[in-house]
Amino acid sequence: MTFKRAGFLTKLVVLALLIYMAITLLNLRGKISGVQAQRDELAHQVVSQQLENQKLADAIANSDNPEMLERVARDRGYVEKGETLFVDVAN
Repeated sequence: MTFKRAGFLTKLVVLALLIYMAITLLNLRGKISGVQAQRDELAHQVVSQQLENQKLADAIANSDNPEMLERVARDRGYVEKGETLFVDVAN
């Protein structure tokens, strides 16, 4: 059984295919790293949103708590009757 050696044209075609596959592989690696960075950013956003949702759920659960109502009122700038509000305008 004798094997016929590959001709020059066959070697050239195989070389071209290998170069094409190497370039395609490098492009895909770049895309994969970009998508992984995007995935990490979205995962961070999900965690942040879950924390915000938990804070809102706690606020809803404690909406009738007088301390919570007073804190929210203070955050919005409300004062109690008879109080004087001093604003620092030096800054």
